[in-house]
Amino acid sequence: MSSGTQPATDTPQHSAAAWRQIVSRYQRPSNGRAAWQIANTFGSYALLWALLYWSLSVSWWLTVPLAVLAGALLVRIFIIFHDCGHGSYLSSPRANNVVGFISGVLTVTPFQHWSWQHGIHHTTAGHLDKRGTGDIWTMTVQEYLESSRWKRFAYRLARNPIILFVVAPLFVFLVMQRYPSPRAGVRERHSVWWTNLAMLCGAIAMSALFGFWAYLAIQLTVLAVAGAIGVWLFYVQHQFEDVYWARGSNWDYVSAALKGSSFYKLPRVLQWFSGNIGFHHIHHLSARIPNYYLQQCHEADPLFQQVKAITFFGSFGTMRLALWDEASRRLVSFRQIRQIRRDR
Repeated sequence: MSSGTQPATDTPQHSAAAWRQIVSRYQRPSNGRAAWQIANTFGSYALLWALLYWSLSVSWWLTVPLAVLAGALLVRIFIIFHDCGHGSYLSSPRANNVVGFISGVLTVTPFQHWSWQHGIHHTTAGHLDKRGTGDIWTMTVQEYLESSRWKRFAYRLARNPIILFVVAPLFVFLVMQRYPSPRAGVRERHSVWWTNLAMLCGAIAMSALFGFWAYLAIQLTVLAVAGAIGVWLFYVQHQFEDVYWARGSNWDYVSAALKGSSFYKLPRVLQWFSGNIGFHHIHHLSARIPNYYLQQCHEADPLFQQVKAITFFGSFGTMRLALWDEASRRLVSFRQIRQIRRDR
């Protein structure tokens, strides 16, 4: 078991009524906290774009670091977008939809469409029989060994860090999010088209202000940074050695939350930029808890505190993990496959 990458082991026995009572204290949105978070996040983002405009008359050596910082801040905007999608951020459903749509335009993600797909992720996370929606492609060892050479190559390519954290985020957010899923409903389809239209209008206005090529270079940098960080966070939250996966009736909601979602313990400044999403085990236990209450809920009961943290430096070791071994119930690396084949 690798250091710094362990999830929960056995947790205290809590009835469903007990843990639901604990989390229910934190499921009530605070409009005051949300308003302050909106002000300091969107306000800072607007200020950064003003500085980006000014920096163009100074030097690109100043523009690029500011764009990187804007990308990091866009992650925090995405967390607000994410909470609005769960209806947990503000007390008013209409306000959640408005803030969610605006955040979606900034993060180039259609609000209703993404919320629908993300809801599927929450009901299927850690379920081996329901992979494929809102998750990272994960094969079992047996599936990998029985696959064609071409599929094994494609899987290895998809798991390459450059593809996974650089190419894939840009493709997903800039290309895939521009088209609705064939299974999407009318509301979800419309959210894609309205977001695309708002993005186009925004791009035209910003290009007129910044110049087309300057705006394109800055926006791509911002999105590349935000996408890489966002996918990395999602990866660490569900891809660690002793993560939880189960089939059929063996799948359990609470186990999937507390053992299948990590507690990513980040330095305070990174916790701020990532909107407390490192407390992902709490979020999966109850998506109705807004990000500004996740830490308080985590600290409220020993049930949650027994979830062992993935440390910032320890998290980098998760990149070697690629396949779920159903026999040992852990994620393993490609290098370990030879040993697994010999043992069997």
